[in-house]
Amino acid sequence: MSSSPPSSPPAGLTEIATGWLDAYPVAVTGGDLFGDAAEPVAAHWRAVASGLTALAEGDPAVLQDTVTRHAADLGLTFRVTGDEEERDWPLNAMPLVIGASEWAGIERGLVQRANLLERLASDIYGPQQLVKDGHLPAAVIAGSPFFARKMLGRAPRDGRYIQVYSADLARGPRGQWRVLQDRVRMSSGIGYALENRLAMTRTGGHLLAESHVRRIVEFFDQMREGMVAACGRDSPRIALLTAGRFNQTYAEQAHLARYLGFPLVEGRDLSVMDDRLWVGTIAGPKRVDAIWRWINTTALDPLSFDAKSELGVANLFEAWAGGGVGMVNWPGTEVLESPAFAAFLPRLCRVLLGEEPLLPNVATWWCGQATESAIVASRLDQLALVPAFGQPVEGLARREPVAGAELEGAERAALLEALSRRPMDYCGQEIVHLSTTPAIINGELAPRPFTVRAFVARDAKGDWTVMHGGFARLSSGKALPTSLMGEGDLSADVWVIEDRPPDAAQVPRVIDEPPISRGGGILASQAADNLYWFGRYNERAQYVTRVLRALLDGSVEVEGGVSDRIGVSNALVELLVEGAVIPRSAATRPAAAICAAALVEAQLPGGVTALMRRRQAVGLSLRERFARDFWRLVSRPMPPVDIHRPATLLAAVRMLTEHYSALSGLVSENMVRSAAWRFLEIGQRIERAQGICRMVRRLGELEEGGEKDGALGVLLDLCDSQIIYRTRYLTGPMAGPVRDLVLLDPDNPRALVFQIAGIVEHLAALPSVRDDNLPEPPMRLARALLGQVQAANAQDTGSQWLAGIEGQLLGLSDAISSRYFLQFEADEAEKRTALL
Repeated sequence: MSSSPPSSPPAGLTEIATGWLDAYPVAVTGGDLFGDAAEPVAAHWRAVASGLTALAEGDPAVLQDTVTRHAADLGLTFRVTGDEEERDWPLNAMPLVIGASEWAGIERGLVQRANLLERLASDIYGPQQLVKDGHLPAAVIAGSPFFARKMLGRAPRDGRYIQVYSADLARGPRGQWRVLQDRVRMSSGIGYALENRLAMTRTGGHLLAESHVRRIVEFFDQMREGMVAACGRDSPRIALLTAGRFNQTYAEQAHLARYLGFPLVEGRDLSVMDDRLWVGTIAGPKRVDAIWRWINTTALDPLSFDAKSELGVANLFEAWAGGGVGMVNWPGTEVLESPAFAAFLPRLCRVLLGEEPLLPNVATWWCGQATESAIVASRLDQLALVPAFGQPVEGLARREPVAGAELEGAERAALLEALSRRPMDYCGQEIVHLSTTPAIINGELAPRPFTVRAFVARDAKGDWTVMHGGFARLSSGKALPTSLMGEGDLSADVWVIEDRPPDAAQVPRVIDEPPISRGGGILASQAADNLYWFGRYNERAQYVTRVLRALLDGSVEVEGGVSDRIGVSNALVELLVEGAVIPRSAATRPAAAICAAALVEAQLPGGVTALMRRRQAVGLSLRERFARDFWRLVSRPMPPVDIHRPATLLAAVRMLTEHYSALSGLVSENMVRSAAWRFLEIGQRIERAQGICRMVRRLGELEEGGEKDGALGVLLDLCDSQIIYRTRYLTGPMAGPVRDLVLLDPDNPRALVFQIAGIVEHLAALPSVRDDNLPEPPMRLARALLGQVQAANAQDTGSQWLAGIEGQLLGLSDAISSRYFLQFEADEAEKRTALL
């Protein structure tokens, strides 16, 4: 702990008798962010800890639970490399506290480094004077898989190659800050920095303001203004290009796109026409002025780079090279990230800027030079080995540093042999011993090694602005620093605290109000596709759950006895078999076993688990459009199922029924009546209409066999029409009135005609691409179908009529897909098969 006597906490904070940091186990000798802090920063540390203590009533575990809950409410997730499922974001409740004076030195170093990298990118893809003058070996450039030869001689319109830059920083035991890695390819972590601050703000209330923590929201405003200014157009459309929902940081990208108001697009949403980039929307193609890319250069255009890439856009190279679309950051700049480059940056800083590095990088030796290779081989036990160009090489299967002292026997010999054969593939780096910071671990404060990812971006004038804070990664052990979140690692918010009196603090920048806008923005065709199928999968799962509830409830109200119930139950089971919910071989099992099989079925496309997974899969691509409450509800796991305890089956079915009702309520009350909402509704209504036809057709067959009362009673239950029937008719269920109510009554929200009328209404509100104002094919089919149902009488609605309606609904679905969605045969076949 600091040897200086504690000072008074800042105004607005009250020191309580027992502070968490009083017993914090850190040596006085240095190497800890709190222990090294000078006054008044140490006083801020204690004041922050005291404020957090008060919020948690003295229990760190309570505070950690609160922060974890807020992070979950914000929808924060991530995926560890190799995992298929997302994990909750591990945000620690104790922030990193850094004084403004110390941070000012970091900011100057980051701006200097951003300028250096900008000059390097300009030379590499321009005159290459550094190579000609012998300051930089050509192999350091040409050896990188990220060097884009096609970009030689191609410069951005404004001459700026880098728009957003980030750096992983390490603080050594003596308090010195150094750069572990430069990042110009993707700015992963920038969204988590924002979300961490939002979660801590929810937890701490006024604590951040009372602690004089610098705000970070201005950084995002300035970054966005910088991207807009670089486009050179008024109100440009900037899209965030993602690799898709399976990307490790997709959740972050979705949050970031929503916060900045950027459309989140994949390569297949985009196309190039006349050297301009367009996004396919339900209203036709819309121009995209710039892309904030979160994929590699090599994946951007399969015709110009990697022909195997399925992430990019054909002919995109011609568009950006000709100035038709801006690119953040300029393709090919990721060549600067390689460890081999880091070995030359100190010298290049002096050559290009005439300055010593303010933020030196970790000492690095590129083995492509004989002297450096010999140094690395002789000092292997004191250094870490890392692939020179960021790709796995012989003896180093991972991209992360490996301590040479950990290599033994045959593994060590093999690496030294590979190093002698291809020395240019390897770099040696000094082993960094990280400072620690207080963190809440198992309900107590304990020191954890940490790194900080800091972010820099250009503002509207093209000047660099630095985020007042960043994204901290707390390591779970003593392993070498890495840029990836691993098993057991934590994140933390970074608080840059003013160490001047409050009246001297910087006044926050006033942000101009944006122009008033209404509507939901553009709706990409792929997003509309996913919304439509989300609605269908959700409605089908609800339909299956209703059938299961009818089987389990024993809600058939008849006077005819057991035989009637058996006939109706058999009809319900046939609905499950027909819908590929259960296999035919399971149809003879007891009702409880059938229901359990239907709930857990994940292989057949109609099983509840399978449908929930499909809904989750398409929902992942829509998370930037869903409210957090909605997404949290969608992400809930299936309730437990125990075949040996029928009561748990019924509880699970009822829980699912409530789940679907809650989702419907959120859609009804919270979604803006935009095109996105309409496609979700269209999908639900088409699926519900098909379900009604199936139920009436299957249960209608029992009417002719003398089991009319039981069949009609179940039909009313399945269509949520029991109460309205009883208030309207004084008799028990009868065929004509029941069929009229569930098929033809335009005022019944669960009736077939109501669903088709809703589809017509939604299609009419969608934009048309025709200039003659004639109805498009989906609208013509929907109106024809509506007219047919409106003209029908109850006695006309037999099995043949219902089968015909089902076929027309399927044709309508195909027409909607052809008109509004991107056509990918494999995807469409899979989706259609799932609901046939």
